[in-house]
Amino acid sequence: MPPATRGLSARLLALTVLLVLLGEVMIYVPSISRFRVQYLSEKLAQAHLATAVLLADPGADVGPAAERRVLAQADLAAIVVHDGPDTLVFGDMPPVDVVVDVAGESVSRKIAAAFAAMLAPAPRMLRVFGPSPSDPTVTVDLVTSEATMRREMIAYSGRILTLSLFLSAVVAGSLFLLLQWLIVGPLRRLTGSVTAFRENPEDPDAAVPATSRRDELGVVQAETRRMQHRIRDALRQRERLAALGAAVGKINHDLRNVLGTAMLLSDRLESSEDPQVRKVAPRLLAALERATRLCAETLTYARSEPPALARARFRLAPLIDTCAEAAPDPGRGWRLRNEVPFTLEVEADRDQLYRVFANLFANAAEAMADHGGLVAVRAWREPDRVVVEVADTGPGLPATVREHLFEAFVGTGRPGGTGLGLHIARDVARRHGGDLVLARTGTDGTAFRLFLKDPARGP
Repeated sequence: MPPATRGLSARLLALTVLLVLLGEVMIYVPSISRFRVQYLSEKLAQAHLATAVLLADPGADVGPAAERRVLAQADLAAIVVHDGPDTLVFGDMPPVDVVVDVAGESVSRKIAAAFAAMLAPAPRMLRVFGPSPSDPTVTVDLVTSEATMRREMIAYSGRILTLSLFLSAVVAGSLFLLLQWLIVGPLRRLTGSVTAFRENPEDPDAAVPATSRRDELGVVQAETRRMQHRIRDALRQRERLAALGAAVGKINHDLRNVLGTAMLLSDRLESSEDPQVRKVAPRLLAALERATRLCAETLTYARSEPPALARARFRLAPLIDTCAEAAPDPGRGWRLRNEVPFTLEVEADRDQLYRVFANLFANAAEAMADHGGLVAVRAWREPDRVVVEVADTGPGLPATVREHLFEAFVGTGRPGGTGLGLHIARDVARRHGGDLVLARTGTDGTAFRLFLKDPARGP
């Protein structure tokens, strides 16, 4: 298990904090800009109000001392008020560093000016002009230092930062606990179970526990549990197959000798004068041949390395006819309809491809043993491969057989079968760079499709 600092919980916590802070930054940027504009607008309103109050009293002292007192109270250096044709000036206009048009600034300019005010090395003198908030017909032009505004902006930024950190801690902590309960905790338990299963698949306590969850994590847990059961079954089957292979290897030599002797004796039965014996002899020979072939297929399947492919280019239609002639006929007979174009060629191992079609024809013949039927073979070329379809008119495959159709020693639909035929056929197809699939099955028959790559025609 990874340490807490590198686990999923730590990453989720850091990501949540980062996203909350990013959201706060996106809120802070226009907010600090709006704070600056409001501050300057309030300065314009304050300046207009101060001059209006001073001029409203006819007996008020409006000399230099009164002007300086008004300017000091408003934290201003000078005020110029344009009220229609009248212009009122209070104080002397000093040199300024920045001119600000409150009403004419764009959004981007407001944002840039706000950060420039906070990041300037020293407070600057600002000349600010715009319509008075209390009377839009009056234009106020004032000069002030940005020192006070800068201090208030920095203090406002500090409050925003404190609030952002607090919200990040609350949101991240709540989300961390929630995710820890809903996802991370179950996921760590699932990871521990998978790790324990990897170390000792035979231990029943290492299985993923059952769950009633119906979300994605519950599906993963349930499917992992099913996968572990299937792996255990496969391991037990593998052990049995290994024992079977060892036993078959030991008796193979003696068994083949016995079968060879039986076949020689059966050949003599065909020349017997007893008609009943001559009638039974072909069936006996066919049974012995199937037993020999079954033994050979079992041993071939048990080999660790399959034989190398001897590729050659040949026509497919004659091979189909040859395979059909050698196919067994266990019942009332079946017939072949070879619809493969005579000029269609493939590049493959002829002997291995013979095994594929022999197995397909044998299965079709077995399926149609009771009533007979038709096996139709079609083939066509696609841009980078050749497709061959073998279809019969049998009763179709049961659902229980379709589930394990290509699994050795499992996918068989008849008593005494091994399921090796289709397994070997698919293995040969895949070694040729293609595949063998069940195209369709039903009461009107079954069809398999063989895909073969053609290196001469495409990649």
